Amino acid sequence: MKTPFRISHKLIWISSISLGILTSIPKIADHHFVLAEGIADFVVTTGFALLIWYYNIYSIPAYTKKTGSKNVISAQLFRGLGVGLLLMFLLSSVQYYILSHINFGPKMLMYEVRGILINLTFYMFIHLLYQTYLNQQVVRELERSMSANLAAQYELLKQQVNPHFLFNSLNTLKYMVESQDGQSTEFIIKLADFYRFTLGSLKLNLLPLKEELEIMESYIYLLKARFEDGLQVSQNIPREIYGTFIPPFTLQLLVENCIKHNIVALDKPLHICIDREGDYLIVKNNIQPRKIPEPSTGLGLENINQRYLHLSEREIQIIADNETFIIKLPIIYEHPNN
Repeated sequence: MKTPFRISHKLIWISSISLGILTSIPKIADHHFVLAEGIADFVVTTGFALLIWYYNIYSIPAYTKKTGSKNVISAQLFRGLGVGLLLMFLLSSVQYYILSHINFGPKMLMYEVRGILINLTFYMFIHLLYQTYLNQQVVRELERSMSANLAAQYELLKQQVNPHFLFNSLNTLKYMVESQDGQSTEFIIKLADFYRFTLGSLKLNLLPLKEELEIMESYIYLLKARFEDGLQVSQNIPREIYGTFIPPFTLQLLVENCIKHNIVALDKPLHICIDREGDYLIVKNNIQPRKIPEPSTGLGLENINQRYLHLSEREIQIIADNETFIIKLPIIYEHPNN
C-alpha cells in the first residue's frame, strides 16, 4: 500500500503564524505603531503563508512509478508564483478596503515582494521533502517487487521441482518407454525444454507472451501424457498480442492451480480455456472439486496478484460461481524497463 505524501498540519500552522509575527515586529518597534495596521500585517502574511502552503502541497501530483523526479524549475513553480501574486493582491486589497488611509502603491509592492520570497521558500522546502518521499517510494517499490518475485519463484519451485511433480513425470516416462510408446522421445525433449526454461527465467520480471505460450505447450504436453483426455486445454490468444508481456510462469501456475483443486479424469474431464477478453487474458475452467482437497497455502493467486500490482499497477480479477472459475489477467502492453 502506497504511503501518501504528507506534511504536518502543525508545521504548516506554526510556520505561518511565526512568519506573521516576524513581519509584524518592525511595526511594533515603530514609534508610530498603529495596532490595527500591525494586526492587518499579521493577518495578511499568515493567511498568505497558509494558502501557499496548501496550494503547493495539493498541486503536487500523486505518486506513481512513472512520476519520476521533479525538476526544481518547473511549470508548477511558475504557476505557484502566479497564484501567489494574485492571492497577495487580493489580500492586500481587502486590507486597503478596511484601512483606506494606507498608501496602497508602496504597500502593495512590499507585500508582493514578501509573497514571492515566502512562496519560493515554501516551494523549495516542499520540493526537498517531495524528492525524499519519491526516493523512499522507489526503494519500497523495489523491495516489494523483489519480495513478490522471490515468493513467486519459491512457489514455482515448490510446484515444479518438488519430488511429487518429478515423480509423476518420470513415472509417466517409464510407462511410455516400457510400452514402447513412440512419443517417449518427444516427452523427454518437452521435459528438458520445460526445465531449461524454468531455470533460465527465474530472474525475469516479464517476458513476451509468445514465449510464455511456447513453454505452455511443453507444459501441457507433459500434463496430457499423464492425464490423457481427462485434461482438455484450449488456447485462443490472437497473434496481435503475442508481443505483449506477462510475468513468467503465470499461465503455468494457473493451470497447475486448476489441476490441484479439481478432479481430472477420463469420465470427468477438466476443461481449461485460455482466451482474451478486452484488455485481459482469461483463464477459465469448469469446477469439479476433489472429494479430498489438496492442502493449499492460498499464496499462489496472491503472489500473481502482487506481481501484477508491482509491474502494471493493476490487479487480477477472480470471478467464480457454481460452475466456472475465471481468472482475468491485465494485458501488459509495455515493458516497464523500455
